[in-house]
Amino acid sequence: MDRQQLVEQIRKKKSFLCVGLDTDIRKIPDFLKKEEDPVFKFNKSIIDATAPYCIAYKPNLAFYESAGLTGMKAFQETITYLKETYPQHLIIADAKRGDIGNSSAMYARTFFEEYQVDALTVAPYMGEDSVKPFLNYPDKWVILLALTSNPGSLDFQLVKDEYGERLFEKVIRRSLEWGNPDNMMYVVGATRGELFTAVRRCAPKSFLLVPGVGAQGGSLQEVCRYALTPGCGLIVNSSRGIIYAGHDKDFDAAAARQAQSLQEQMAEELKQIGF
Repeated sequence: MDRQQLVEQIRKKKSFLCVGLDTDIRKIPDFLKKEEDPVFKFNKSIIDATAPYCIAYKPNLAFYESAGLTGMKAFQETITYLKETYPQHLIIADAKRGDIGNSSAMYARTFFEEYQVDALTVAPYMGEDSVKPFLNYPDKWVILLALTSNPGSLDFQLVKDEYGERLFEKVIRRSLEWGNPDNMMYVVGATRGELFTAVRRCAPKSFLLVPGVGAQGGSLQEVCRYALTPGCGLIVNSSRGIIYAGHDKDFDAAAARQAQSLQEQMAEELKQIGF
């Protein structure tokens, strides 16, 4: 999916919502655990219920890899179902890969050729040669970790160099020499508030993938205040706040209500900028 197609979906749905499929078998409704493939069954129900309100889905690989081959089977079935049933939705594999060039090339082959996802989160710490293999695929997106919301981000991401530039700013500026706003996005946590201003100074035209709205306490309105652009430029993710909104047989309806609520708020934000 290229940038134009992504923007068209945002405009059509009046939404820039991404639903995070962080599916933990220990947290899904008990009645589903009797199914042959309970994680996929849960994901399918969540997808069917929320598809009208979102433009992207983001399965987090940690939740599937933790279950070994069974979990990876559920991941693959989820991707296949999305591609066959909802091909207009962006599929983001939240895998945070990144290694020396040869290894990165294999990770890129895994996700862009084998699983055929549209986008992949990548850790940029090892630099240019660890990122560039992911950029060799037309109409695929690399989503670099830039400014996260976890407490440990203070250890490195906000550290300044001798010129006063913080590490996250250096990552964004340098990475724009490798990619561009048509094939590279950045992960920026929703709880970062006014730091979005600094991100936008570095990357005024890039899409930002923003996790942390909902269960993690991030404010959609604050994110939009600092980071929304005339072309939208945002994909805001909510995981637990949507997929675990309900815990009984109507869990999918509860997820739909939460997704619809966020979509309506997003529509209002887009309306305010004339998008």
